[in-house]
Amino acid sequence: MRARERPRAGGWGWRAAAALGPRGACPPAMEDELSFSDIYGGRLALQRRHYSPSCREFCLSCPRLSLRSLTAVTCSVWLAAYGLFTLCENSMILSAAIFITLIGLLGYLHFVKIDQETLLIIDSLGIQMTSTYASGKESTTFIEMGKVKDVIINEAIYMQKVIYYLCILLNDPMEPNGISQVVPVFQSAKPRLDCLIEVYRSCQEILAHGKATSTSP
Repeated sequence: MRARERPRAGGWGWRAAAALGPRGACPPAMEDELSFSDIYGGRLALQRRHYSPSCREFCLSCPRLSLRSLTAVTCSVWLAAYGLFTLCENSMILSAAIFITLIGLLGYLHFVKIDQETLLIIDSLGIQMTSTYASGKESTTFIEMGKVKDVIINEAIYMQKVIYYLCILLNDPMEPNGISQVVPVFQSAKPRLDCLIEVYRSCQEILAHGKATSTSP
C-alpha cells in the first residue's frame, strides 16, 4: 500500500486509464446519486459510477464548512484577544489574533476539512481511495488487489455509541489465513449503515467477479 498527494487538476490519474476500453475509448459510465446521512445527521451525497462489471467508483460528498461555526470560532478568538488588549494595552495582541485566525483557517482547509471521499475499485488492478480537501488538495492511497483479502462492514464504539464503518482487510504474507492490516474507508464522512451497505454490495460484486475471472479456464 502506498499513499501520495497531488493537486486537484489531473485527479483522474490511472482512474481514467483503467476505465479505457480495448481500443482506448472510455466507455460511458452509468451514474446516479443517492442521499444519505452521517452519524451526526448531516446530509451526504453518494455518486455511483458504473463503468463496467469490473470497475466502479463511489464519490461521497461531505457536508460543507458551516459559516455559523466559522463565525463563532472567529468571534471567540477576537473577543478573547480584545479582552487581553484592554488588560495589557498591547496592540500586538490584536495583530497576533488576526494572524492566528488566518493561519488556523488555512491549515484547517488544507489539512483537516475534507469535502469529498472517493473509492474506486477495479478487480484486475486494485482499490484507490482519494480524499479531496476543501483547499483542493488530494490525498490518494492505492492498494493492489493481490493484497486485498476482503471488504467488510465492521462496528466500533465512538462517542459512547455504536457506529459502523467500511474497511478493507489486507492479506498477511506470513500467514495465508491471517490479516495484516485493517484499512478504514470514508473516515471523514462517517456515513450510516444504509450508505455503507450500498457500497459494500458493489465491492463484493467486484471481488466475486475478479475471483470468477481468475478461476475460469
